[in-house]
Amino acid sequence: MFEFLFKRQGGDKAAAGAAGKEAQGRSSQPGQPARNERASSAAGVPAAPTPREQQAEQLSHLNGDEAAAVAFILSCDFSELRLAAAELIHSRPQLEQVHTAMRNLDRRVAKLMQSRLDAIRHHESELRRGQEALVQARALLDDALLTPNHVAELDRKWALTVAPELAAQFDAVRAQLGQRLEQQVQLQRAMIDRLAALRQLGSSGLDATALGERLATLSREQAEALVAPGHPALPRSLVADFAAEQARIGASLATLEQDQAACVAREAALAQWQAQAAAELQADSLRKQWQRLPALPSNPLGAQLQDRFDALLASLPHDHRESRQEPAPPSADSQHAHKSARKQGQAAQAKGADQDFLGRLDAMEAALEQGSLGMAAELDKSLKDSKDKGLRLTPAQADRLAHARAELKRLSDWARWGGNVSREELIKAVETLATEQLAMSELAKKVGSMRERWKALDGLSGPAPRSLWERFDAACTIAYAPAAAHFRHLADERHANAARGQALIDEAQGEIARLASGAADWKHVSGTVQNLRSAWSHLGPIDRKEKKRLDSLFSEAMSTLQGPLEQQREQAMQVREQLIEEALALDPHKRQALDQLRELQHRWQEHARALPLERKVEQALWQRFRAACDALFAGRKEHAHAADHERREHETAKEALCARLEAAAPEVTPASAGKLLREAAAEWHAIGPVPRAHEARIDKRYHAAVAAVQHQADVARRAAGLVLAGTVRDKLRLTQALETALANPEALTNTADWRARWDALLPLEDGFEAIMRTRFDAALDALDGGDRLGYARTLEANRERLLHDLLRLEIAAGIDSGAEFARERLKLQVEVLQDSLKSGHQSGQPAQRKAGPGAHLAALRELLALPALADARTEARIEQLLLRQAKEGR
Repeated sequence: MFEFLFKRQGGDKAAAGAAGKEAQGRSSQPGQPARNERASSAAGVPAAPTPREQQAEQLSHLNGDEAAAVAFILSCDFSELRLAAAELIHSRPQLEQVHTAMRNLDRRVAKLMQSRLDAIRHHESELRRGQEALVQARALLDDALLTPNHVAELDRKWALTVAPELAAQFDAVRAQLGQRLEQQVQLQRAMIDRLAALRQLGSSGLDATALGERLATLSREQAEALVAPGHPALPRSLVADFAAEQARIGASLATLEQDQAACVAREAALAQWQAQAAAELQADSLRKQWQRLPALPSNPLGAQLQDRFDALLASLPHDHRESRQEPAPPSADSQHAHKSARKQGQAAQAKGADQDFLGRLDAMEAALEQGSLGMAAELDKSLKDSKDKGLRLTPAQADRLAHARAELKRLSDWARWGGNVSREELIKAVETLATEQLAMSELAKKVGSMRERWKALDGLSGPAPRSLWERFDAACTIAYAPAAAHFRHLADERHANAARGQALIDEAQGEIARLASGAADWKHVSGTVQNLRSAWSHLGPIDRKEKKRLDSLFSEAMSTLQGPLEQQREQAMQVREQLIEEALALDPHKRQALDQLRELQHRWQEHARALPLERKVEQALWQRFRAACDALFAGRKEHAHAADHERREHETAKEALCARLEAAAPEVTPASAGKLLREAAAEWHAIGPVPRAHEARIDKRYHAAVAAVQHQADVARRAAGLVLAGTVRDKLRLTQALETALANPEALTNTADWRARWDALLPLEDGFEAIMRTRFDAALDALDGGDRLGYARTLEANRERLLHDLLRLEIAAGIDSGAEFARERLKLQVEVLQDSLKSGHQSGQPAQRKAGPGAHLAALRELLALPALADARTEARIEQLLLRQAKEGR
């Protein structure tokens, strides 16, 4: 039972000593309890709260107060508490204050503050972009001309903006923009439909009244559209086309109204003449009145009225139809009545012009109707030649010929006058070209078209006066001067471009020569080829023949350079394919994977610098290599996540282990403490690592729990040792008293009394009971009838041995034996040292390790079992040895 006296020198001593050293080391660190605090807690006095506990208590009372959290962070000495308080800070001034203070002190808090500041700045940036988009949307809403392109650009800008606060305002403005676009689309569609309906009016065949009503309706709708809110969005070309078509239809309507009025007037005149008697009518008078009426329309109704008039003339008596006077030439207003008159002349002709003459006359009249003055003039010349040959014409034929020539003269005069007016306008148009900012090609086309129109006017209205021609030619020359200078500049540029192209070809030939000499820098060759192709593509225009020749030479030079370069690029592509395969083959779980990947990236950069590939190929290979690198990093990240999860599980297990130790510490006994600590240490080392951020905290908790268990076991051991030492002392005193009584023949002794006194004492443990009982029983046996004198002599004989063993145990325990035993103690120490040295040389280990707690315990038992007489001084020395061993827990 008395093994506790020597536990600290054995295996339990090592475990308990390690825990004690760790507890001492922790108590000496900053922020840990001091030695006096540990001593006071061991003595049962409650320890004062540590600074960490005090600041943790302050943290629990912050209650979301940012100002208090900032003050706490600036005064806190523990990073975990600062990080927990930093979670409460969200406003920008406090974030900036904490970030400035913690930037060089606490990286985690500074990083958290920086991330929140970045989030705030990003949100403010998004708000600014959203406000700009909202301002742009409102400006578009106020703009008179709204185009879908502007709205689409606004939508793209808003799609890249994250501003939920402005979403409602933007949606409202965007809805208004959508309504405006829809109104513009409807307005444009209505404009297109109106124009189509207006164009159909020309071929609808409506009368003048219906046509006028329909034209008025479309005109009114067009006027309303031109003043509508979205009228700027109407295409100008459609508006111009509608105006032109409207003018054309209006002119047609006016013509229809004139034709209708002419038909009504001639219908009334015919009705009046037909109501009169035939004897009262004169043919010449009727013809003159008929010619003074408005011109007949070229439609069936006009032909019908002309036929009725011709029938009326035919119904008159012969003497009323012909007069002595020559018939007046037909007027220009009765052109469409000539056909009927021509037919009547042919029917009444019994003799006169032949069929060829009449055919040419018909052709001349048809040419006049079509406005072909040139052909009409040629036909008139041939008819004049035929008449000069003695051809006699009937009065009707002569009337037709005179009327046709009068019409030809009238149209020629009009054409000559209109041609001169058109030439004047043409000259004015050419003179205004110089003031217009036209492109040179368009200017050249306009000048050319003006000259073509002048030539066309010569064919239609005859040659122009020389003064007009000189004015026109001078105006065209002045207007064409910028275009001529521009074209000369373009010609000079084409020659310069050809010279630059030749220089590029010469540069390519020089590179081919260096390539043939074997001194080829493939990176330089690749750059040269790329630069040459880029420069050739930006060369500019060249004359066609020169361009063909230069293209052939350049293509040949590029083919010569491109062949070896492509071979080198194929090899470079194979090398990069190999690098991609090596990157894909890397194991993300290996520690050296990152170093290997960095080596591959370095090799990739070296190859890329040595020989760049074509952009598409280079980009494709780089994307594959980057994907392989990203896959490796993703694998490592996933592995790290798994490791973090495993560490968190380990942390949970270690927390549970610490909780069990803390719960078992108050009730631990010396017998169960060793097993509990050994099992806890084995389980602790078997769990595995925890997150690094919590490693110090969990280790500290574990060592504190182990120290608590060990402290409780030590306290229990010392208490039990003191109780056991007191019991051993009492029984040893009783036994020594009995042995002293045996050595004194005069002492009165009673065996029953001695046994009763023994039984009143507590029993001993760990073998001490048997040792003391054996010694006590031997003394009682000698007292009852044994060899009392012989046992007394034995007691006396063992006195020296007792003193010798006691002195040895005092030396081992470090107890002072007194001045009277100084010499013997020194001599014995020398002997012990010599024995230790001899045993150490024999075993090869330090002798102190052989004298373990078992040897001391055995020596103590032998000392207690030795029956010997002892004086008061010796008894006091033995009791002191027992108390010392019990206090030290051996």
